[in-house]
Amino acid sequence: MSTLTRVRTRFPSAVLVAVGLAAGFGIAQGTGVRALGGAVFAAAGVAAGVLWWRRRGAAVALALAALYVGAFVLAHVLAIGVGLPAWLAVSLVTLAAAGVTFAVADRP
Repeated sequence: MSTLTRVRTRFPSAVLVAVGLAAGFGIAQGTGVRALGGAVFAAAGVAAGVLWWRRRGAAVALALAALYVGAFVLAHVLAIGVGLPAWLAVSLVTLAAAGVTFAVADRP
């Protein structure tokens, strides 16, 4: 397989993590429809989970899924419990979760 083909088919799952967390929040906040943001979060999570399962197996997929959901919960804790601005809380957990995801699942 050529390098160009391999690059095109190796979509980074960390992008899906970032989109699920940040865009999910942005859509929920922007539209006022939390379920719509939740749908984006869930769809991105499922898509990333499929990639993790195929690339790294069940154990890594489950661990990264727990990280993804944990980041979602932590963003709420930081914003509501600690009092950080919501976008700051979402940004922090998104950077952390996407970074770990890249290191574990996407790095060649």
